[in-house]
This record gives sequence, C-alpha cells and structure tokens, in this order.
Amino acid sequence: MVAEIPCKWTIVVANVRLEGITRRFTKASAIADITFTVPDGQFWVLVGPSGCGKSTILRTIAGLETATSGNLYIGDRLVNQIPARQRDVAMVFQNYALYPHMTVAENLAFGLRMRKVDNQTIREQTQRVAQILNIDHLLDRKPRQLSGGQQQRVALGRAIARQPQVFLLDEPLSNLDAQLRDDTRTELKQLHQQVGITTIYVTHDQVEAMTLADQIVVLDRGHIQQIGDPQTIYAHPANRMVATFLGSPPMNLLPARYSEQGFWIAGQILPCHPEIQAFLQASIGQAFDLGIRPEHLQVRQTDGHLTVIVTVVEPLGREVLVRASLLTEQTGTEPTLTFHVKPDLGIQVGDRLSLILDSQQLFIFDPTSGTTLYPQQRM
Repeated sequence: MVAEIPCKWTIVVANVRLEGITRRFTKASAIADITFTVPDGQFWVLVGPSGCGKSTILRTIAGLETATSGNLYIGDRLVNQIPARQRDVAMVFQNYALYPHMTVAENLAFGLRMRKVDNQTIREQTQRVAQILNIDHLLDRKPRQLSGGQQQRVALGRAIARQPQVFLLDEPLSNLDAQLRDDTRTELKQLHQQVGITTIYVTHDQVEAMTLADQIVVLDRGHIQQIGDPQTIYAHPANRMVATFLGSPPMNLLPARYSEQGFWIAGQILPCHPEIQAFLQASIGQAFDLGIRPEHLQVRQTDGHLTVIVTVVEPLGREVLVRASLLTEQTGTEPTLTFHVKPDLGIQVGDRLSLILDSQQLFIFDPTSGTTLYPQQRM
C-alpha cells in the first residue's frame, strides 16, 4: 500500500499543451496534428494498438524526440528547443532502467545528485519517497535482490524524488505478472491521488486506461480518434475503432443491410427499433456495421432475435464466456458473437442458442469511414 505523503512534501505541477504536433520520418508520419491540453495535476492515458504513436508523443514531450512541426508547452513555457534535461519532467520506462551496481537509496538519489542537490536534502528527499512507496526497508538492497514489483516502485520513486512538474510513464507495468500488475495499478492510482503530479501514461492495455485515467486519448495510426473520460468514451465512442478497442471482451461487430423488416445479418433479420429507424432514415439495401457489447446479449429458449451455434466455451468461474457463429446457409466467413452466460446454463459446443439483443444499446457505424452514426456522440 502507498503511505501518506509527509507534511513537508511540496509539488509544483504544470499543464502540458500540444498544438499540432507532428513527427515525420522519411516516408511517413509517426504522429500527425496532435493537439490536446493536460490540466495541472490530472492523470491522462494515451492508449491504442502497437504502432499508433503513443510512445512517440511521450518521448516528444520528454524531449527524446523532436517534433517536425507544432508547438509544445509545459506550463507557460514553449519547450520546442529546450533539451530534455531542462524540461523538468521525469520519465519511467517499461524496463525500469535501474543501475544494478547501486543500492535502492542510491538509485532514488541519482537524479538529485545529477542536479547537484546538497547531501542533506538528498537524504531527506530519498527517505520521504521511500516512505511514500513503502520501500524504506529496502534502501540498502540492490536491484537484483528485489522482486519485479519492488523494482518498479524504485523506478517510480527515482522519478518522484526529483519533484518534477510532469510525470511520464511508458507502459511501466507491462513486465509484471497479472496479479502484481493489478496490485501495482491500484497503488499507482493511490499515489497520484496523494502526490498530484501532472501525469501522462502510455499503455496498450485498455483496462489500465479505463481504471487509471481522468481522461483517455485514443490513438490509431498516428491520429487522435477521441478524447474523453473513460465512461463517456465507453458509452459514446466516436467511431468503430474506439468502440472495439475499449471493452473486454470487445464489442461484437455485425455487417448488415437495411430492409423494411429491419437489418439483414447473414440471412437473419434483426428488427429495427422505431427510434433508430426514424433517426437513420436509411434506404433499402443500405449497408451498416452494427455493434453490440457482450453484456447486452441474452440467451432465450425461443423467439430470440438471432440464432447462433456455439463454437467456443470458456469457463471463468462466476460466468462463462461463449463465442458463437450466426446460423446461416451461406458459405464463407460467418459473423460471430461473444457474450457471457451463467455457469448453470450448461452450454456446450455445438448448442443452438436464441439470442436477444438490447436494441437500446445497439451501435451503428458507417461501414466505409467507421464513424458512429447511432447513437450520436455526446459533446
């Protein structure tokens, strides 16, 4: 657990503002026209698939990459031409980057010594950070004598000891096992609530993004797809990419065509809710991608909206994750659906099930652009 912050602890925080930041390589842009502002003391998470540009943004803020165009401010200071060591930011990497020949205390103090802080302040600062992270009993050990979680705390502590204006974390939990990752994530959130340093955190793990962030920036192929608080992004995704990336298991997608009877999906008809019908004003034969989250599907004995054949059953203890294909006479790729059921239903591979879709929770996307057509995004 994270300890209480000592009363003498003082933090000076700053906002971070990116205005049209682009990083271009020889033939392509890693990031393009990145614009957002992280207010003082907030915890923002950059999330997206591998290669989306999130680490490039973080390294640009840190000064380890140089933007091809655009302006970057930390507080009110334009830092485009200011070297990394003078930006007053601290960065924690995926691999911890601890000095193996130094003790925990020496690792914690390293940044302060590089700044030529006096020895008395270094001792006080190191002790405070060690108490905050509950590693004060490990100060005489070396990294090889620590667990992965303890090493991660030392890496965090070394960054915090500098009392930076901005805290940058590049997938810091990815090397930990599942249980330790969950525990460390909780401690990291508690730490931020107490210390309050402006924090920008990079991850590809949507669970980390949802649980840690004040605001999430969803990225894909170097472009911002959506910015918002976790619940708003989950409930009102701007497009198909955002909708399918956030959520575990991910949202189900079903190619469909509109008709007078409703949506045709692989030879089956899904009735169209009157509200959706009035909103879309669709033409007969128009194509859409329909989205429905697993929690909004229910199994019925009969008279469901869609009939499926169970292909995979994954017991998870209190619930069972079921993957099923739509029953169709057509050949080729069959649309699939993922949903949860109670274990006592005894569902087996090969079972034929009737599913009800909560029409009020249906998402409709433009099949070409991926833009969310329904429901309309909240501003």
